[in-house]
Amino acid sequence: MTTTAITHISALVTNDPSLGDASPLGLIQDAAVVIEGDRVVWTGESSKAPATDNAVDAGGRAVIPGFVDSHSHLVFAGDRTQEFNARMSGRPYSAGGIRTTVAATRAATDEELSANVARYLAEALRQGTTTFETKSGYGLTVEDEARALRVAARHTDEVTFLGAHIVSPDYADDPAGYVDLVTGPMLDACAPHARWVDVFCERGAFDGDQARAILTAGRARGLHPRVHANQLGHGPGVQLAVELDAASADHCTHLTDADVDALAHSATVATLLPGAEFSTRAPWPDARRLLDAGATVALSTDCNPGSSFTSSLPFCIALAVRDMGMTPDEALWSATAGGAAALRRDDVGRLTPGARADLVVLDAPSHVHLAYRPGVPLVHQVWRAGERVAAPYGG
Repeated sequence: MTTTAITHISALVTNDPSLGDASPLGLIQDAAVVIEGDRVVWTGESSKAPATDNAVDAGGRAVIPGFVDSHSHLVFAGDRTQEFNARMSGRPYSAGGIRTTVAATRAATDEELSANVARYLAEALRQGTTTFETKSGYGLTVEDEARALRVAARHTDEVTFLGAHIVSPDYADDPAGYVDLVTGPMLDACAPHARWVDVFCERGAFDGDQARAILTAGRARGLHPRVHANQLGHGPGVQLAVELDAASADHCTHLTDADVDALAHSATVATLLPGAEFSTRAPWPDARRLLDAGATVALSTDCNPGSSFTSSLPFCIALAVRDMGMTPDEALWSATAGGAAALRRDDVGRLTPGARADLVVLDAPSHVHLAYRPGVPLVHQVWRAGERVAAPYGG
């Protein structure tokens, strides 16, 4: 395998506190990173870089790990522009929300759904996302959920079964019957195509007992739990996530002291999704409270057509720093290593020997510019698995 050195990096974020400045970011100044095949094999000061087959001069730019987006809903069809416009204009809007997307998704072909996923992933890649999770949840029939997962699996290994997104409109008068469908025939059809099982544990969706039944059934089929928890109000979602050793409790907008304490003393990651609060004008999650308690925090986009139609983790980083009490260092860590923790991965979200060579060259001297210059396209190059896959702005 050939080796490549990326040298003259102004500041390299490794996410290894044993390196560089000994901070959680493991920041190395005037650095280099050496790639062999699809792996990082060396990091250190640029002047000490070993000889390699190829060399790339970063020109004094910063390099960070590729972003890890651990929560998205990309298998969908249709558009909800009118709903967003009405919400932002203070006008009532009576269309069907998630049900609108369900109808459009059911009507779309597999090819149309796959093309949509590819489009949004390419968009995310240009902004530095090299690992992503995505869910079903807009089919809500046995066949439509299974085909959503088959489509997702064409694009990522991090596939989540979310048949329990809402109660299907077909079961509006029989939610218990829908839970039986999700935990029975739907799970049978979907489990072979997924790694994770998720449930929207919230008023108007699934209560704690229903969510426990769905997650327990999924776990019995080899799927690991994750939970949409405490987004719209206080509820049992976070406690259930911790009880079942879920990889993540996602949203975490409304938390009691007991919820925060449970997260801080568990392996369950609190995944915060500021795009949803931005797009709905809801209260911001209190990242500072979670971090100060010792919880592991991830940042993700929640990219979906209804409540957070963004694929940009740099945008989410800027929101987290501006409105959620995070420092620029904490926000970057949460969008890289934090996302990896939410997927229980140790091969991504860091740039240390043995990690997958996923990295982003920023057109800036420091990662702090991601929050310092919000909305500016700072991604100069994107490398994934040791290959340069995107140079969106002439890099």
